[in-house]
Amino acid sequence: MATINFYLDKPDKKGFAPIHLRINCNGNQVKISTGQKIEPKNFNKSKQRATGITVEANEINHYLDFLRERADELLHHSNKKTFVQEEVKSVLNEHIENYKQNSNVNIVKEQVSLYGKPFTFVDLFAGAGGFSEGFLQAEHNNKFFDFIVANDINENCELTHIVRYNHQLGLDAKFLQQDITEPDFLDNLLEKIDGRKIDVVCGGPPCQSFSLAGKRKKFDKKDDLFSHYLEVIKVLQPKYFVMENVKGILTKEKGKIKELILKEINSIVDIKEIPQLISFIRKIRKDSNSFLFESIIKRVELEKLLEKDKESGKADFIGFVESRFRKLTPKIADYKTSKTDENINTIRHGFNLLARNKEWEKLKRDIIKEKDFCNIDNDNFVNGFTDFLTEISPENVISKIEKSFSSLKVSIKHKKDCEDIITALKIYTTSFDESIQILKTHCNKVQKDELEEILESIRLYKIEKPFVANASNYGVPQNRERVLFIGCRKDQKYISEIPATVSEDEKVTIFEALYDLDFVGNNEEAHRYEPIDIFSQYNGTAKKMVKLLKKRKIDGKPISKGGKSFAEWSKKGRLIERFKPQTKPFYVRNTEALENGEKFFDILNNHKTSNQNETVINRLEVILKNGDYKKAKPELEKLNLSSNKRNYNVLKPDEQSSTIMTIPDDYIHYNSPRALTVREMARLQSFDDSFVFQGKRSTGGNNRKSEVPQYTLVGNAVPPLLARAIASEILKNIK
Repeated sequence: MATINFYLDKPDKKGFAPIHLRINCNGNQVKISTGQKIEPKNFNKSKQRATGITVEANEINHYLDFLRERADELLHHSNKKTFVQEEVKSVLNEHIENYKQNSNVNIVKEQVSLYGKPFTFVDLFAGAGGFSEGFLQAEHNNKFFDFIVANDINENCELTHIVRYNHQLGLDAKFLQQDITEPDFLDNLLEKIDGRKIDVVCGGPPCQSFSLAGKRKKFDKKDDLFSHYLEVIKVLQPKYFVMENVKGILTKEKGKIKELILKEINSIVDIKEIPQLISFIRKIRKDSNSFLFESIIKRVELEKLLEKDKESGKADFIGFVESRFRKLTPKIADYKTSKTDENINTIRHGFNLLARNKEWEKLKRDIIKEKDFCNIDNDNFVNGFTDFLTEISPENVISKIEKSFSSLKVSIKHKKDCEDIITALKIYTTSFDESIQILKTHCNKVQKDELEEILESIRLYKIEKPFVANASNYGVPQNRERVLFIGCRKDQKYISEIPATVSEDEKVTIFEALYDLDFVGNNEEAHRYEPIDIFSQYNGTAKKMVKLLKKRKIDGKPISKGGKSFAEWSKKGRLIERFKPQTKPFYVRNTEALENGEKFFDILNNHKTSNQNETVINRLEVILKNGDYKKAKPELEKLNLSSNKRNYNVLKPDEQSSTIMTIPDDYIHYNSPRALTVREMARLQSFDDSFVFQGKRSTGGNNRKSEVPQYTLVGNAVPPLLARAIASEILKNIK
């Protein structure tokens, strides 16, 4: 049994004494310098700890505890039973070296261009940072990306970002932890951007946020995130934007959602061209219908307004239409009726509701937040909330105003005036594209042709249709299909697809991605790599397994000379030279631990297996032996090992994995009856090993709604190699 303790060496000229680690075992002694110094008066020899309550003392004590843990793990919990002194020194010195580099962190305040041309990007709904990683890996003809701001609503997303990009890579990339639907979101985002032009915006609003206008909504927190994403695009007007989503978005609502998204993207206008459109509308305006044309002009002018001015612009629009109604009221109702009639009151009060849209939207956001916090869903409360939120929507208010108009006994002489007011209110809720469709109904053929020319110059983004990208075509060992909408600003080259970097028979296999991590058993955690002997592990199939290993370029393309295996690239890292890590990777438990300097400087991170009981292990063994959950069910039943679990995915070493999700228990390792570690799932997503997922490893129950632990960070991410391919294609085309 080895004893592990710390002692102080002689103080230097400044009075600081080096702290040494000493291991005694069977009469042999190993001494290692920790690289840390302290004044002897601040060190308690009997407790072997720094004294005081300063951050420095806390950091030293955490570091010494960490080294003691790693030494104990090596000597008492390792598969190996005997060590020579140099082996012990070598392993512990790796940890110590990591600490020395980490204690010299310098955050680069300005990303000075080392070579070539930097283009800026912002990552919305960033999560762990899959898009960010891929963009920092991309370069083309001395062009590369500078990371400006990322955004998400979760604290652990921010923590993972700060550790990776600020501490580890030394970048000045900011993080905005805020809900994109909040009123001051854009102001806060612009403050962090600090006047810089943004060339690319990327992100994937959750698919639940896509809903058809006028349709009864579920009204959850994710409602309408897409339109807020587009608001950011309208304000920043980047050269390109990338919107990623699940494949199902193409067929949702029988394809209507896809059409709605394209329509909304086509509605983003170049505000410099708006005066040309307004001149055209005024030119074709007919005196008999001047109110309707003026309504269209006012709707078009809303596009020019910044987000902070938009609400007052909308209120002005309602005021303009209400003024028309006030002039019309004496013509369609006598004084007494105008004051007491339910229909007239509905119309009048409807205008009040519409004019205070900003206040109602804030109320709606607060109610949805509270509804979500109280888990109101699939119960007897939900319909009441839904009914109220539907009631206050502008579409519903306008619908009631329309019904009230139709219930009034209006003479034929004023019928058209009433219809024009309804049309004007509908124009208020339409997209730019829909309001133009209304305009077209008042144009002859020559005017329509002229309008089309103007629209060609006024639409800011070109996009014909989205396309499906499978991550496995870009060197990711996973069949993960995602839909990409790439908006190209009209002054940029059009991008309609992302060329594959590997062919079908060149794809990276699961074995290539994970074989070198296959040295952990049930309920084990590894903090360093261990050698793997494929021939002893696989006996008869070893040659077949070795054949699966290929030398590749970064993007996964096999290469005959040079190159590295997928696993080697994962260890080396795929970032371009400019973004090479400034410090070694480290893990912290939470934001407070980061502030207190409680960092874990391991060689390998996030490689811990779950503690599965004997029944679960036996069940997984049967499924693994059968190679398929469905095939294994009869045997499981026979052995009383059945499970209510809907599915298990058995990984096949010579194939790609199915889409990696957020729950590790859904997957069975190809060589052991166990779930995957966070690091293994990260490999299947193509994250480098130097990318450390922070905070809790997993969570359960209702906590899944608010927490984003490591497994969720990994499962929800865009695979970096897919993002790298997108970023590379943009760099090839961007002007």
